[in-house]
Amino acid sequence: MPQISAAGHALEYTEIPGAEPALVFLHEGLGSIRQWRDFPGRVAMATGRRTIVYDRYGYGNSDVLQEERVGTDFMHREALQSLPAVLKGLAIEKPVLIGHSDGASIALIHAGAHPARGVAAMAPHVFVEPFGLKSIRKANSQFETTDLPARLAKYHRDARKTFHLWADAWLDPAFEKWNIEASLPGIRCPVLAIQGEDDEYGSMAQLDAIRRQVSGPCELLKLEHCGHAPFKDQPEQVLKSMARFIGKIIAAGD
Repeated sequence: MPQISAAGHALEYTEIPGAEPALVFLHEGLGSIRQWRDFPGRVAMATGRRTIVYDRYGYGNSDVLQEERVGTDFMHREALQSLPAVLKGLAIEKPVLIGHSDGASIALIHAGAHPARGVAAMAPHVFVEPFGLKSIRKANSQFETTDLPARLAKYHRDARKTFHLWADAWLDPAFEKWNIEASLPGIRCPVLAIQGEDDEYGSMAQLDAIRRQVSGPCELLKLEHCGHAPFKDQPEQVLKSMARFIGKIIAAGD
């Protein structure tokens, strides 16, 4: 796959040709290009849009993390430094950002500071909930006692570093005060926020906070029998809703 340089790091990406505005997929805290499965391709086919999917720094086949600690502001750095460099390098202006989990938070932070045509946020985090931290502590234990490292190694060049990039940041005591609600009023583009009722990392309060504080139109999709990965648990419903959302953006024009 091709690579692009962003914020001093080589990032692997894949591109599906299509019309503008481009769709840019931002993966979750332990995600990568391949972990999106066929979902980006299905969205591209349904909408006819140019589609970019990339591995963030420290993930997938992008550069392996070099820092000892990433800090509690890593999503802000991704949103305000790395993502703008990716967009510039690929000649993308005002994308539709499609994010999952940490990737959804990154999309929201970016759209609060930079022009975007729209944001589709699946299982977004805008503040920390105690039961979500409990789930991360459970995952941290599983990483040391189960085959989780081997399963992650199928997708990441250094699974241990990738795992701790995510878990160590979220479990830092300072992260309990992490909150991106200050970014929400700056979001003037349409937002589609999606949440599963069985999500072990976040509740519907995340969606309610987004709808209450963004400055543009906001649609909520609350899914029954759905956990933290709506595009895996309820793929047809999510695809249908996302294609309709993107279609409305295209019809509205600039």
